[in-house]
Amino acid sequence: MDSDKNNLKNIIITGCSNGLGLETVKKIANNFKNYRVIMACRNLTKANSVKDEIAKESQNNNLIVMEIDTSSLESVKNFVNNYKNSSYGKIYALVCNAGIGGYCLGKSKEGFDIIFATNHLGHFLLVNSLIPQMEENGRIVIVSSDMHDPPKEMVDTKFEWIGAEKIAKPDENLAKSFIRYSYSKLCNIYFTYEFKKRMKDKKVLINAFNPGFIPETGLKGPNQIPPERIKFLAAKYPERMGDLDKSSQALCEIITMDNLTNDGEYFDRSTKTIKTSELSYNEDNAKELWDISESYVKNYY
Repeated sequence: MDSDKNNLKNIIITGCSNGLGLETVKKIANNFKNYRVIMACRNLTKANSVKDEIAKESQNNNLIVMEIDTSSLESVKNFVNNYKNSSYGKIYALVCNAGIGGYCLGKSKEGFDIIFATNHLGHFLLVNSLIPQMEENGRIVIVSSDMHDPPKEMVDTKFEWIGAEKIAKPDENLAKSFIRYSYSKLCNIYFTYEFKKRMKDKKVLINAFNPGFIPETGLKGPNQIPPERIKFLAAKYPERMGDLDKSSQALCEIITMDNLTNDGEYFDRSTKTIKTSELSYNEDNAKELWDISESYVKNYY
């Protein structure tokens, strides 16, 4: 039995006690017995409850809950240390899925905008900290969104890069704006592209994934999207909608498929890739974001 446990491939998925992450864990647990899924979640009580439900339904006990709050660099550091001190071994796949929506306000423990910290900076630290633990030809998936290129009518002016520091530490006006979510999702794309460029010798695949806007997940929490807003968005932008079952199935396949060769690409609600926005290919912006992010997290390795 212990020998079998040691032969499991490890998958870490952040933010998987509900929504896309949870459905993806279910699909892996129900269809694959050769993976150990580390459910990296902020709310341990909720995560353990859903883990037990999945284990019972799937008859698969290869599920582990570990605590992480991606808005906190200290929490990410603790997670990394706990993983390194575990007996689980190398990581086959790391899925950066945890995220919060544009209605969330406030600052992270370390003083960064809460959306920037949760959706980008915590995952930036997590990925870079765990690179030595990754299997050769392992894979990283960054869950982004087509909101990295928001509809023109949703922004007051043209959506432009204003600089990483202004996004990380917004002024009073930006700190209240929903557009911070779009900036965080653009950061996910920049991180994906810049990682591929800088880490080409590491032999680790990295890709971004757009699940689409999935109403039933709603980016839940104390600052969740109001129901009337969800209905409006679904009616106004049907081309941006996602389906929870289809998107989680696609993410499951991207994580588990043996013959994945995509690297530095963007999957759109499926196992097919598409181009991202023109702005997302600006290499100077991506480099600036990387360098500033590195300066923010350097004391947490």
